Amino acid sequence: MRRPLQPKDGTAGIERPKALLDALPEDPEPLLALAAGHVVSARQFDQDTLIQLFRLAAQFESTPALMHLPLAGKILISAFYEPSTRTRLSFESAWHRLGGAIMSITDPKSTGMAKGESLSDIAEMFNNYGDVIALRSSEGHAVYDMLDSLRIPIVNAGNGIDEHPTQAMADIYTLAKWRPELFQGEVAPEQRIRVGIIGVPSRMRTVRSLLLLLGCFPEAIQEVVIISNQTENFDEGQREELEQAGLRLRVMHELDPVLPELDVVYINAIAWVGDSFESLGAGLRLARNSPLKPGAVILHPLARGDELSTDLDDTPHNWYFAQARGAVFIRMALLTSMVRRISAVMDTPE
Repeated sequence: MRRPLQPKDGTAGIERPKALLDALPEDPEPLLALAAGHVVSARQFDQDTLIQLFRLAAQFESTPALMHLPLAGKILISAFYEPSTRTRLSFESAWHRLGGAIMSITDPKSTGMAKGESLSDIAEMFNNYGDVIALRSSEGHAVYDMLDSLRIPIVNAGNGIDEHPTQAMADIYTLAKWRPELFQGEVAPEQRIRVGIIGVPSRMRTVRSLLLLLGCFPEAIQEVVIISNQTENFDEGQREELEQAGLRLRVMHELDPVLPELDVVYINAIAWVGDSFESLGAGLRLARNSPLKPGAVILHPLARGDELSTDLDDTPHNWYFAQARGAVFIRMALLTSMVRRISAVMDTPE
């Protein structure tokens, strides 16, 4: 060691959420509708609700020391039946920061599932032990199999190749901090953004949910370009649903020719299938020498592989670390709303 190491300032970057707070008007009414409800799909959300979740997340992010602990005395059941680092720790960090306690399951072999217990019976037991469930499963049907037995809210933290709604919220929250004016209503045509998504919408839960949430803000988006080396990229009816929401979609099979056009580049390469995963997008890679548009931002749900070079980490294109940081605060906003404690933060009558 030639010099002492200094920890980074934990409040660095709060000017972005503060700008978001100033740009978006407060209206807690849409968040009250989330109380005691399940969150299983990005389809459940509309523009007004998302904007208020972003605003509350920005409030949490710009106030590191909370004056209130709205979830004190509440218990989260963190049931992660599929490997996870960021999502599990993000949910648990969010709950701890709000004052709650956590019970964790990180291996289905340690539960009654190893003995053949049904998910509906497990859900019945969960009702007695906690106040909210965050469920991650490699089985797309798992979260739906639990719904009829549940009397407490459940959050889908990723189910097979189906959806990952809270990851998509973190993705759009990142864009809201980057360009708050995109979320203030009508956007002039010359100010709209072109979003590139390197991934397969029919195989990647992160991409599927992201596209659904982008469909809540069509007035901000000039075009969404899907970059994929697959011949089939959409499930039956998937593209039609997105276009009906107002998104203009284009599919490209090569990356570099379209990169100079893109304001936002979202890249992912992993799709979970059963107890394993498949790698998609061979040859579609971002690096410092990629022909990125000046001012373009890169998003990635992480964990990354060779598709996103570390030589981009110290460039202004890197918004993927901010994306991971913001995931904690958007989940804080969502969880607070779900357990009817929005008034403890916003000072609004419940």
